[in-house]
Amino acid sequence: MTSSRVMMGTLVPLESIHATSCSLPNIPLFEGDNVIGRNDLKITDKRVSRKHISLKASANEGIEVFVEGPNPIIVSSQGQRRKICSNDKVFIKDGDIVELIPSTHLFKYMAIGNDNSFQTTQKSTNSSKREKRHSEERESSVAKRNKQILLDEALARDLQQAEDDSILEGSFEKKEALHNFRVSEETISDTFRLMRVQGLPSWSNSNSVTIQDVIQGDVLVAILSNYMVDIDWLLSACPNLKKIPHVLVAHGESGAAFDHLLKNKLGNWVFHKPPLPISYGTHHSKAMFLVYPTGIRIIVHTANLIHVDWNNKTQGLWMQDFPWKDASTLTGNNRSPFENDLVDYLAALKLPELRVSLPSIGNVSINAAFFRKFDYSRAKVRLIASVPGYHNGSSLTKWGHMKLRSILESCKFSKEFCKSPLIYQFSSLGSLDEKWMNEFGSSLSAGKTDDGFPLGNGKPLVIFPTVEDVRCSLEGYAAGGAIPSPQKNVEKDFLRKYWARWKADHVGRCRAMPHIKTYTRYNGQDIAWFLLTSANLSKAAWGALQKNNTQLMIRSYELGVLFLPSMLLHESSFSCTSTSVVPTVSKSSSHVENPKAKLVSLCWNKERESNSSSEIVRLPIPYQLPPPTYTSEDIPWSWDRRYTKKDVYGQTWPHHDFCNRPDTYKS
Repeated sequence: MTSSRVMMGTLVPLESIHATSCSLPNIPLFEGDNVIGRNDLKITDKRVSRKHISLKASANEGIEVFVEGPNPIIVSSQGQRRKICSNDKVFIKDGDIVELIPSTHLFKYMAIGNDNSFQTTQKSTNSSKREKRHSEERESSVAKRNKQILLDEALARDLQQAEDDSILEGSFEKKEALHNFRVSEETISDTFRLMRVQGLPSWSNSNSVTIQDVIQGDVLVAILSNYMVDIDWLLSACPNLKKIPHVLVAHGESGAAFDHLLKNKLGNWVFHKPPLPISYGTHHSKAMFLVYPTGIRIIVHTANLIHVDWNNKTQGLWMQDFPWKDASTLTGNNRSPFENDLVDYLAALKLPELRVSLPSIGNVSINAAFFRKFDYSRAKVRLIASVPGYHNGSSLTKWGHMKLRSILESCKFSKEFCKSPLIYQFSSLGSLDEKWMNEFGSSLSAGKTDDGFPLGNGKPLVIFPTVEDVRCSLEGYAAGGAIPSPQKNVEKDFLRKYWARWKADHVGRCRAMPHIKTYTRYNGQDIAWFLLTSANLSKAAWGALQKNNTQLMIRSYELGVLFLPSMLLHESSFSCTSTSVVPTVSKSSSHVENPKAKLVSLCWNKERESNSSSEIVRLPIPYQLPPPTYTSEDIPWSWDRRYTKKDVYGQTWPHHDFCNRPDTYKS
């Protein structure tokens, strides 16, 4: 651009809680073609393309904005926010606000007019008058701008606040449920945490977690296991990864996405796609294994390594640190169930062996056996994993829902859980039948009472977003891209009796669509057991029995953590990143059941059980218990149907560019 061209207007940066911390410059718009991208703004946010938008300015037609990059923009005009996708265009006028990334990098368009008043040949008197006029305009625009920010600030926040007002008014108890949830360093592994969601009020993000909260400190080796990996976002969201000497990424990417990974990986990174011996399987597990000089941190969570998963959706994360074994425990056969399950799972991934040199340890091979060097005797959870294959004999109960069944069969629970209901909550529904639902329900209903009687089958409720939930969500219909369930799977008649609503007002996440996957057995607000996992409700994830129930066929890799009252018996913990917690190593790997331990939801009211002497562990279960069942008007979301009722961004479904977006068709 040159000063000889006629200036048509200016894009003025707006301050917002969602904007990056850098101070962005005013952007002049000249008659004709204008291009704006990452380099023009002098920012490092790689979600903004180098050629993000082009603007064609004309005195007669105004400003035409064309979205060049793959990410959508938002245009706010007259109180309405509209989502403009890649390869779409829109006209903007004076006062409209453009968000280059939804809720981030906000600019207000201020028109000047085609009167040559900004050419360098303008007389000084006119220039003086113009400056005076502009000064007055700027002063008056301050009030307008502040008002506009309040009106047009991220729709996510507006929607969420409206929900707070309508649901939490006169319901102090619900809001306090999350306020009173506190996780100390000593108890961090007893429970899990919800991930932070952009745009929520501060109380909703109490004790929430970000990726930088878990990948920190002096990490020597990192193994990241996931389905989708956006390396550009990952490195910008967690710069600490650039400092780690050895990084191995086990992923499920293929095609162009994998090519991009290889092209942009750092020199010390290794990528590995675990073998998929059975068709239609995926590497879907979501975990991190971080090796420190003092031990290892194991993180099991539910989010793909992409921006929308860590910022816009309801997700969960558990982690625990474990010390290196000492000389007396390194040799011998004193291995905990957690250790055996972990090593078996990692061996199934067939990770490439890394030879590394670790301080105070020396040269070691990073393989499945390497993970036996750590002491897991104080693990607070059991691992429930799935690996593809035909599992029979001793392996029949090693994976999938049969692993969960075998563990629950060995546990005793309070009599209150006899025939108590089950919850299946997930983000993608496979092709199911009633026979498999009964098979799966039998596994989740396993267990005995304290006096040895079977708990009996519980009635399952399936928590799944409705079409209206998705339409009104923080992302609008776009959220449905991460709920990839086709109509033929969702609208089977036998499923109607199971459907229950996603209701998350007590954690402020009704409009943050769930990508979290959980399964539980409950009575009121009391929890018998709770599973946080990557596994959706499908035969591919959980396995299906074959050959007269002697073989379990699984297609995909999954990983989850099972919370049991009997595991919550340790009063101290160990941290790889803090010196305030003294390492404590148990000499015994056997767990003695603790009858005083009790799992409860956030809404559990101790006043109602004043005589209880149990040690209470609260779990931030993000949905209401019991969940409300579907009404006759509720329709479960399916992503291959057409929806003409506009969402909160003014969009219908499907979007024409949906197939080309990098954050869709995944769960």
